[in-house]
Amino acid sequence: MFEQQFMNALAIGSVYALTAMGATLIYGIMGILDIANAGAYLVGAYLGWYIYHATGNIALAFIGSAIAVGALGVLLQKTIYSPILAKQNTLSIIPLVAAVGLFTMSSDVIRLICGPYSKSYNFKTSADSIQIGPIVLIPAWILIFALTALCLLVLWFLLNRTKLGLAWRSTANDSEIAKVCGVDTNKSMALSYILGYGFAAIAGIMVGILYNSITPALGEVPSYKMLAIIVLGGLGNPVGTVIAGLLIGFVEVFVSAYTNLPIPKDAIAFVVLIIMLLIKPEGLMGQKNKM
Repeated sequence: MFEQQFMNALAIGSVYALTAMGATLIYGIMGILDIANAGAYLVGAYLGWYIYHATGNIALAFIGSAIAVGALGVLLQKTIYSPILAKQNTLSIIPLVAAVGLFTMSSDVIRLICGPYSKSYNFKTSADSIQIGPIVLIPAWILIFALTALCLLVLWFLLNRTKLGLAWRSTANDSEIAKVCGVDTNKSMALSYILGYGFAAIAGIMVGILYNSITPALGEVPSYKMLAIIVLGGLGNPVGTVIAGLLIGFVEVFVSAYTNLPIPKDAIAFVVLIIMLLIKPEGLMGQKNKM
């Protein structure tokens, strides 16, 4: 029982981490909480569903959805967020309001185009389960573990082993100094949206496969849980986001399985957030001088 709950928690935590990673990357470089990232999660899940059912190829669904939604993210960055931030004396809440509006619009557009009813991925595998000792692994879990590890490895390589990653880190630390030193900050911002929205799309497909159901309301819970995770991890810190996502996944699963606390499962993330921030206000991996 414990082993099964552990694997379930690891799968859910991996999806949480990947979902929140996009918002973390965007906050790290632009300083805005992009709630619309949850809309990318929703759009990615639906686009992946259409590609998978048209081609029967799940790899193509992941790749095609990630590329298309990443391109959508860059479009939003260039046409909405950057123009807002470029205006003098812009209130910090304005980009957040714009993001909330975009997320709300994404849900309504999906509902109008794709219908209000749920859709099933019906992802087919050669085996229904894999037995490893006392643990029974669902193929969807293995897919989630592998894709999350691959995405985080690609992210680490890009940020730490490429010039574009160096430019991203420089811009995230101080965009004005980076610009003076000749760093193309526009490319760094575009990279954040390509990766951020692409990761969200992949996470949306993962959830669709894991629960075999997607609806126009798919992004509602991730939109606020994502905020809890990125704040808990330390705003703008990718490593902290991974740790926080896994932590929330484990706490949710084990509290639900082994206790009778009268707390809705989706509220546990905020209970953990409140407790941790009372102990460590800057978040798990945050820095006090940035809070």
